[in-house]
Amino acid sequence: MSGLQPTLCLALAILQVGSAAATPEVIAHRGASHAAPENTRAAFELAWKQGADGIEGDFRLTADGRIVCIHDEHTGRVASRKRVVARSTWDELAQLDVGSWKGPEFAGERIPLLTDLLARLPAGKWFFIEIKCGPEIIPPLARVLAGADPKRIVLLSFNQQTVAAARKAMPGVDVHLVSKLKRIHWASVAKRERRRLGELDVAGLQFKHSARVKPAWIDGLQDEGYKIAAWTVDEAGDVRRMKALGVDFITTNRPAETRRLLSGE
Repeated sequence: MSGLQPTLCLALAILQVGSAAATPEVIAHRGASHAAPENTRAAFELAWKQGADGIEGDFRLTADGRIVCIHDEHTGRVASRKRVVARSTWDELAQLDVGSWKGPEFAGERIPLLTDLLARLPAGKWFFIEIKCGPEIIPPLARVLAGADPKRIVLLSFNQQTVAAARKAMPGVDVHLVSKLKRIHWASVAKRERRRLGELDVAGLQFKHSARVKPAWIDGLQDEGYKIAAWTVDEAGDVRRMKALGVDFITTNRPAETRRLLSGE
């Protein structure tokens, strides 16, 4: 009996490691954006309070070369005054209230600069930086990130040219391709998407949670070292499905609720 104990202990240890690895990390999509105005300091601070493992934000380049956190190409959806980000200076954008649309308690929230958010990033937390414009943002982005710890920073984009430019300019920072993975259940499409990841030499893939991905395809990518994230996962059934699929990250507007679901509460 005593001779079996080491083997039993080893098996239990392996099961424990596998169980821990199977729980995805929670990334707050534009911050805790269900409860607070997206892409604002308030949303990111709430995400930390809700126990998120990281935040995801959208970034664009202003006319005077500053990197700001906003999803759309203009401010019309989140501010009372419409300004095109690429044609506006930072001083012009900084005057806009981008919180009142969500509720009076958020009045006065401003568009954050990437530098400000980096300075507030807690130790050990992830920062997913989604690039919403083109490769023109890469040189100033590389300068901003030069003084940051690259271990917890992930750059992501739908745009293949932007992804390639980021890989070339910042080889020490992980870059992920973002894709809706349309028709991924077709064998030819799955093969093409896998080939594209290799050609771009990215570290990971971020896909829309509704894509009809097959577990074996995800497993194969992870076996090759790719990190996999699913977005935007808010419903209980989708959270459980992504956990069963074995993704590394779940990006969600509701980090607190998602954390509870992953914990089985």
